Amino acid sequence: MSGFDKVVNSYEEAMAGLEDGMTVIAGGFGLCGIPENLIAQIKTMGTKELTFVSNNCGVDGFGLGVLLVDRQVRKMISSYVGENALFEKQLLAGELEVELTPQGTLAEKMRAGGAGIPAFYTATGYGTPVGDGKEVREFNGRNYIMEEAITGDFAIVKGWKADRYGNVVYRDTAQNFNPMAATAGKITVVEVEEIVEPGELDPAHIHTPGIYVNRVIKGSFEKRIEQRTVRQG
Repeated sequence: MSGFDKVVNSYEEAMAGLEDGMTVIAGGFGLCGIPENLIAQIKTMGTKELTFVSNNCGVDGFGLGVLLVDRQVRKMISSYVGENALFEKQLLAGELEVELTPQGTLAEKMRAGGAGIPAFYTATGYGTPVGDGKEVREFNGRNYIMEEAITGDFAIVKGWKADRYGNVVYRDTAQNFNPMAATAGKITVVEVEEIVEPGELDPAHIHTPGIYVNRVIKGSFEKRIEQRTVRQG
């Protein structure tokens, strides 16, 4: 295989170079499309003082929530944090810094970071605490706040299939924050359910081009249901 081969064979190799104090952008939405094995490797490494950028912080005992147990997370930049009791406890105790960001704004921050756009204007959050201290400009009679883009030292992403060159396809709802997150890391690591040879993926179906990806690893995954609701028979 040529020098374009981005497949690694261990999670130690996948997350090599992660250090205390770094910023990690994580794909996923709720428990859908989360890079659970890469997160587990960060827990094993014991890396601390990390800033995570992700829609949410998993749940107690799964996803990013496992990193709260040993206080590996210093700051969380996210949209929704309502399903994690330990998160709430650490937040209220002043042990965890949290920056709440509207969901669409968070996605655009990642996309802009990956596209080399330093900032953008959005009406979302104007006149609320989200907009406090941010630059305001008027366009066509409407006020907008300036939001800065986000980039990270690492981006960790969950895909469905990838080829050895790092071209990635996401399945169904896993096309949430993963495509944006993949573009915004200095080092982007993607774990997938299946790795195929170059040329096997239909170019029209590729969501993340390999140019954004540094490492690919094949993992096995637990299919969880975030909130199971049943109807009485």
